[in-house]
Amino acid sequence: MTNEPSDIDIDQPGSQVQPSDEQLDAAAATDSNVIESLREQLAEAEKKALLHQADMENFRRRKSRETEDLVRYATMPLITSLLDVVDNLDRAIEAAGSNQGNSGLHEGVDLVATQLNTVLQNAGCKKIEALGQPFDPNLHEAIQMQPSDQPVNIVINEVQTGYQLHDRVVRPAKVIISTGPAG
Repeated sequence: MTNEPSDIDIDQPGSQVQPSDEQLDAAAATDSNVIESLREQLAEAEKKALLHQADMENFRRRKSRETEDLVRYATMPLITSLLDVVDNLDRAIEAAGSNQGNSGLHEGVDLVATQLNTVLQNAGCKKIEALGQPFDPNLHEAIQMQPSDQPVNIVINEVQTGYQLHDRVVRPAKVIISTGPAG
């Protein structure tokens, strides 16, 4: 056996096998397919990463809004309880107004009611305007309808004052609404 460059002895250490052109073309095609597959996987992974990043940002925003709302409306139970006190003070003022003998008591109760209303306003709680306004089921609770000189669905009497804390209704105003002129 002669050791010419064209003859290759596979059993000898250090000998190299030279691939054929077909083998090279097949390997290049396989490499190209592998590279394309890896590119597709990379694009898919980048897409997923962007989606997860957007989801996390949305989650952060939602949690931030929820926390702000929690802080903003944390006083809701206290304010709801205080509204009964406000109603009782208003009734006391009304009753004291009809009794002329206790003008000092009337003045004192009126000052306390004014002070409590100021505290509620400073906390973001305000009265819902009802009298003379169009009926709004989000703000008003109609307890009766009756004919009047006012147009249809206009509040003609407020039985109980309604309140809202910022933009949420704490208690709707209990109202009587017009059915229009009798006839």
